[in-house]
Amino acid sequence: MKTEELKEDKKDLKKSFGMANTSKDLGKSFEAVVNIYTSFNNTIAHVTDMSGKTITKVTGGMVTKHGRLKANPTIAMFITKRISENIKDLGIKSLYVRIRAKTGNPAPGPGANAIIKSLSRAGFRILNILEVTRVARGGPKKKGGRRGRRP
Repeated sequence: MKTEELKEDKKDLKKSFGMANTSKDLGKSFEAVVNIYTSFNNTIAHVTDMSGKTITKVTGGMVTKHGRLKANPTIAMFITKRISENIKDLGIKSLYVRIRAKTGNPAPGPGANAIIKSLSRAGFRILNILEVTRVARGGPKKKGGRRGRRP
């Protein structure tokens, strides 16, 4: 039953990209957005079309079962391999990349650069790279008062 649903979803995606008959549309190339979230514990890559509809999503936990390896650059390369398998048959050749780290971190995790490098090696054209990490601007007051929590 799941394979039937996946086939229907793939048909819907092909229709949304205008690829109902792939024999006619061999010359067309489409664009997508790759949202990469990297922390020092995990790597998540989420591919959407230009309107924000999900095409595929792959995380470090889907590739490896070792928790300590989820943020590894090698695992990021396997994530990229899965992504490229899923989106190449849709005719997507150009990508916009958005990198996000955990809020407050000065730099993204170790998997972000590996994903971008692997995508370009897989034959995708990277049009733009944005760093969209959220920056805390003060935020709510921390609990404990002026002198902090005391024993």
